[in-house]
Amino acid sequence: MTFKNPANGHNETIPQLAWLWTLLLGIIYFGVKGVWTHVFVGLFLAIVTAGISWFIYPFFAKKILRNHYLKKGWIEVKANVLSETAAE
Repeated sequence: MTFKNPANGHNETIPQLAWLWTLLLGIIYFGVKGVWTHVFVGLFLAIVTAGISWFIYPFFAKKILRNHYLKKGWIEVKANVLSETAAE
């Protein structure tokens, strides 16, 4: 999935392996992506559940990132549109 910032045209891609990055890096991955709400929620859940939440959190990583970009006003760009603009 790729999202485009309508204000400046910047594209941001959510990788297919977002679940793996979340599993390996935990809240650091959400921090790098700028999803600060889930950095704090994830930290809280990790403390409360003694880290068990990080075996469940990766299943929702892609949806969390998608919702984050959509709420910020970014536009989801289809893959074929990106390849056409890159060819120009």
